[in-house]
Amino acid sequence: MTQQEVWLRLSEVKGLRAARLCQWVDSLDDDTPLTSALLRAQGFTEEQRSAFFHPHSLNITASLAWLEEENHHLISLNNPEYPPLLKKIASPPRLLYVQGPPELLLSPQMAMVGSRDCSHYGEHWAQYFAAGLVNSGFTITSGLAMGIDGICHRAALDAQGKTIAVLGSGLQYIHPQIHKSLAKRILDNGGALVSEFPLKAPPLPHNFPRRNRIISGMSVGVLIIEASLRSGSLITARCALEQGREVFALPGSVHNPNSEGTHWLIKQGAYLVTDPLDIAEHIGSGLTWLSAENDAFSDDSTLLSEKIAEEVNICAEVTELELPFVDVLANVGYEVTPVDVVAERAGQPVPEVAVKLLELELAGWIAAVSGGYVRIRRAGHVRRTNVLI
Repeated sequence: MTQQEVWLRLSEVKGLRAARLCQWVDSLDDDTPLTSALLRAQGFTEEQRSAFFHPHSLNITASLAWLEEENHHLISLNNPEYPPLLKKIASPPRLLYVQGPPELLLSPQMAMVGSRDCSHYGEHWAQYFAAGLVNSGFTITSGLAMGIDGICHRAALDAQGKTIAVLGSGLQYIHPQIHKSLAKRILDNGGALVSEFPLKAPPLPHNFPRRNRIISGMSVGVLIIEASLRSGSLITARCALEQGREVFALPGSVHNPNSEGTHWLIKQGAYLVTDPLDIAEHIGSGLTWLSAENDAFSDDSTLLSEKIAEEVNICAEVTELELPFVDVLANVGYEVTPVDVVAERAGQPVPEVAVKLLELELAGWIAAVSGGYVRIRRAGHVRRTNVLI
């Protein structure tokens, strides 16, 4: 029995310590006959021996056949390609199914998660942070879910970066199905899909907390973009704290229910961030173990700041732009602001304001959403004017 088959079977056995398993499997030869008596001598209970020889949720033959296909990998705990940070958590997966380059799992990763029902504000800043973190040398790791997860994967790819999707189902059961094309795009661009579940395992509810511990466990930090107080993203944040990872949170409007979770995290001690540079500087200062080939993590913090500031700046500097319609722009908030409210605040007729709002949208300062407009770009010298009380 090969080590790959041994680990496949062991992935179905509960109640065994990871370190001891690694020692035991390393001591086996491919020709060693694995009998019930041998397992009993190793301390396997009758139930554990039954799970090893008769796995219920795992098709050994199909799994080994899947492994023969190109770019398919089984990475066990004793494999040098197993993510080193993940191996140190309290309950590391014994086996990872990986589709894509396994070496990507060894790269410095930043987890990004958030609400499935995200706002335009969350979508915009998820894209901004994902692109900035990619340019700072991070691989973006998330859960392929609707909302913030999917946005972060796409933004990382759009920025010519790499991204890892950790599934709460088997790799032959992509969930949600609407993200099948996204999963393919991740693979086509050198990213990876990862799961600890058998290939055809469905996305059962209890799978996702287990999935979340892998997302945080492989990463050096976790960024929560938007989250309600009942969001699954807070489970990822809790896993990160238990694993000794850094937790970062993006503040939002006090009126937005999707910001209640991030605000709660900040109150509990999570790092408030407003720019990817905040994360890169904080994490980069402590990553002395990273390869010196990655310039983004130079020991010289000044060079790091200069490099990140240069690459992360997605929009032109405010000083380089002529700010249009200051009186109107100043009265569009980061939450949805109706046109009539902008007009009332600016003290101008609605038709005139509507024309200016259209030009501001075309210039990239605001975005039209259901119910009005939202600000999507900061301007340090803009001040709210003519606010009626």
